[in-house]
Amino acid sequence: MTGSVEPADRGATRIADRVVSKIAAQAAREALGGAVPAAGAPPHATVTVQDDRARVRVSLELGYPSDIGGQCGAVRRQVALRVKALAGMEVPEVTVEVERLHSAQTRGADLGRIR
Repeated sequence: MTGSVEPADRGATRIADRVVSKIAAQAAREALGGAVPAAGAPPHATVTVQDDRARVRVSLELGYPSDIGGQCGAVRRQVALRVKALAGMEVPEVTVEVERLHSAQTRGADLGRIR
């Protein structure tokens, strides 16, 4: 058949921003492993997708003391790799925002205030 279009060349695939956000949040959890504090919220991600590029912002809570810079670097790398692998998008920017630090002393003090 002359002029026919192969199935792989028809149409387009669009991945919703919320799907990319879930991929990024899961990748952040993977990067942190067991480093997410028990009392802390799990990582949350927001994305802006334009064409095949995703800019990602990950918000997370970490234990203190810890290697904050090392953990943030691991999150950036893992998020970029997983979004590329699972969504096929380039990730030129991953911003990591540490919203709260949890120390063992603070956790004990917080528990004493609960009635």
